[in-house]
Amino acid sequence: MPWMVRKPEFYKTLLMLAGPMILQSILSVSVGFADNIMVGQLGETAVAGVLVANQVQNILQMLVVGGIASSLVLLSAQYWGKRDIESIKAIVAIAIKAALAIGITVSVVVIAMPEAVLGIFTNDQNVIAEGTSFIRIIAFSYAFFCVTHTLMASMRCVEVVRVGVWVALSTLFICVFLNYVLIFGNLGFPALGIRGAAISTLIARVVEALIMIVYVRFYDKRLKLRFYQLVKTNRLLLADFFRYGLPIMGGDVLWGLAGAAQIAILGRMGEAALAANSISMVLFQVTTVIMWGFSGASAVIIGKTVGSGDRDLVKQYARTMQIIFLVIAIITSATILSMRDLFISIYQFTPETQLVARQFMTILGLSILGTGYHAPCFVGIIRAGGDVKFVLIVDAICAWGLVLPSAFLAAFVFGMPPWVVFFCLKSDQFYKWIIAIIKTNRFKWIINLTRDNFAPKRDESLAASHEK
Repeated sequence: MPWMVRKPEFYKTLLMLAGPMILQSILSVSVGFADNIMVGQLGETAVAGVLVANQVQNILQMLVVGGIASSLVLLSAQYWGKRDIESIKAIVAIAIKAALAIGITVSVVVIAMPEAVLGIFTNDQNVIAEGTSFIRIIAFSYAFFCVTHTLMASMRCVEVVRVGVWVALSTLFICVFLNYVLIFGNLGFPALGIRGAAISTLIARVVEALIMIVYVRFYDKRLKLRFYQLVKTNRLLLADFFRYGLPIMGGDVLWGLAGAAQIAILGRMGEAALAANSISMVLFQVTTVIMWGFSGASAVIIGKTVGSGDRDLVKQYARTMQIIFLVIAIITSATILSMRDLFISIYQFTPETQLVARQFMTILGLSILGTGYHAPCFVGIIRAGGDVKFVLIVDAICAWGLVLPSAFLAAFVFGMPPWVVFFCLKSDQFYKWIIAIIKTNRFKWIINLTRDNFAPKRDESLAASHEK
C-alpha cells in the first residue's frame, strides 16, 4: 500500500476542511496578538496580569474545546460516516448541557474569589491586582464561550466549517476596535486600561454566541437542530459520551492543569519570565495555525472513515497525513526561528525580558519539530480513530511524571535561569514523536465507537448532496 493517497478527492476534502479552520485560527490568534500588543503598551505588569488571568480561560478551553467539543467530534464524526443524524443531534444536546454547566460553574467560582484563583498562578501582588480587574469582567463571558465552541464543533463534525470564519472575523473587528477605544480612551471614551480589554472581549463573546445560535437555528441544512431537541437526553448515548469522552476530557484537563502549573512555576521567577512567556506563546500560536487546522481536518476525515467501516482506507489516509504533518512541522520551525527577533522588537520591554523571550522562542522553534508531528498524530489520527485512552496516558506520564518535576527542581532546588526551566517545560516535545511513530503505524487505534441500532434510514438527499 503506497504512503501517499493518489485520489485528488482526498486532498480536496482535506483542504476544504483545513482551509477554513486555518483561517479561523489565524483570525482568532490575531485577536490575541492585537490584545497582547495593545495591553503591552500598558507595561509588563499589565501583560503578566492578563496572562495569569487567561489561565482560567485556558483551563476552560481545555475542558470545553479540548474535552467536550473533542468528545462531540469524536463520536459524531463516526456517526456522520454512517449518516446517522438523529444520534448526532442527541450527542450535541449532551455536549451543550455539559459545556454550559462547566462554564457557569467556573464563572461563579472566579467571580466569588478572583484574588484566590489568581494567587494559584503567581505570588506577585501587582500582577494579581492587574489580573483581578481583568478577570472580574471576563468571567461573565465563559458561558457564551462554551455555547459558541460547542455549536461550532457540532457543525465541524458534519463537515461545515466556514461559519467559524465569520465568527472569528466578528471577534477580530470587535476586539481591535473596542480595544483601541476602551484601553486608550479614544473617540471620546474613558481610558479604562486593562478593564477596557476585558469589556471588549466580553462583548465579542456575546456576539460570537449569537452568530452561532442564529446560524444553527436558521441556516444549517445538515443537522437541522432545533432547540427543543437540546432538552432531550438519550441515556445510552449519554453513557457513550462520557465513556469515550471522559478519557479525552481527563487528558485535556491534565494538560490544561499542567499548563497552569507551568505558569505557576514561571510566575514565581519574576515579571520578565512571565512577560517573555506571554509573547513567546503568541508567536507559537501564530505559527502553528496550519498544524492545528490540518489536525482538526484529519480528525473529521479519520472519524468519518472509521465510522464507514473501511479500515484499509483509514490506514492509507493515516500514512499520508503523517507526511503532511512532518512537512508542516519543518516549515513551522523555520518560521519561528526566523521571526523571533522581529517579533520581539514590536514590544517595548526591557533588555532582560527581550533576552529571555529570545531564549524561549529558540526552544519553541526547535521543539516544534517534534510537536508538529506527534500532536496531530495523537489528536487527528489516534484519538479520532477511536483510541481515546492513549493520549491521556502518554500526556499524564510525560507532563506530571517528567516535565513538571524536572522544571520544579530546576527552578526551586537548583536555581537555574528561566531558559533552563522553560526547556524542562518543553522537554517532552523532543521525544514524544518517537511514541507517535510507533503507535500510529501499528493501527491498533482503529475502533468503531458507534451503535448500529441507532442508525435510522439513510437520508439519500443528504448523502447525495454531500457526495457531489
